[in-house]
Amino acid sequence: MDFGLAGRVALVTAASRGLGFASAEALVGEGMSLVLCAREAQRLELAASELKKAAASGAQIETLACDVSDPNAASRLITLTRERFGRLDVLVNNAGGPPPGGFGRVGDADWDRSFQLTLMSVVRLVREALPLLRASGQGRIVSIIGTSVKQPIDDLVLSNSLRSAVVGLTKTLSREVAGAGITVNNVLPGIILTDRQRELRGADAARRGISFEQAIEEAGRGIPAGRVGTPADVGALVAFLASAGAGYITGTNIQVDGGLVLGML
Repeated sequence: MDFGLAGRVALVTAASRGLGFASAEALVGEGMSLVLCAREAQRLELAASELKKAAASGAQIETLACDVSDPNAASRLITLTRERFGRLDVLVNNAGGPPPGGFGRVGDADWDRSFQLTLMSVVRLVREALPLLRASGQGRIVSIIGTSVKQPIDDLVLSNSLRSAVVGLTKTLSREVAGAGITVNNVLPGIILTDRQRELRGADAARRGISFEQAIEEAGRGIPAGRVGTPADVGALVAFLASAGAGYITGTNIQVDGGLVLGML
């Protein structure tokens, strides 16, 4: 599908695998040039090589190995984007989830690290990116968070709390920048077969003495759509939200979960 994104530029964080990679793949397939970041330089370069194979004609890819929880990462990424492309049209905020644990198991250090990773990384990237997004005329901010903001998940107090803070930021920001033609939305993945899900489901299968395939099939049976999602399911929504066709959608939280979440709102 042609979303009219050819020639535009996107910055995608945590893009070396999983949902970040799938988002980058969808965008570069639409003809967008990309700036990608991830913590592991070698894995990031491998991902960039794969994405170049999927890139539409004229699309270019730049990379910077960095950790988005580092207070200096946002300025470095936006400086690279400005110097290399002179513009930015789409910012895709993505990061690994905070560690699991119930309220009684996490301490101040866990809260502080998760705060920097989950909330402040978004704050800093948006702050640095806004001048370029305003100049775009079709600026887009998409944050990949999770369905726990609608239906909290047991033993994930850090994620449930801090991803919900991103929702508050998104709604507030969407009203402030709407006049500049910038939309701000969140994508809420459900059970998606990323490397992390493979690890979790594999460990569960080993504990229960069943195969990995059986564990995935069981997980799918608990979803109305009848299957576990794929990263490409998430990437497709990110690409749509980046398009001109999504210009009247802002301040929203959109699930990609096969109907898993029970809440009506």
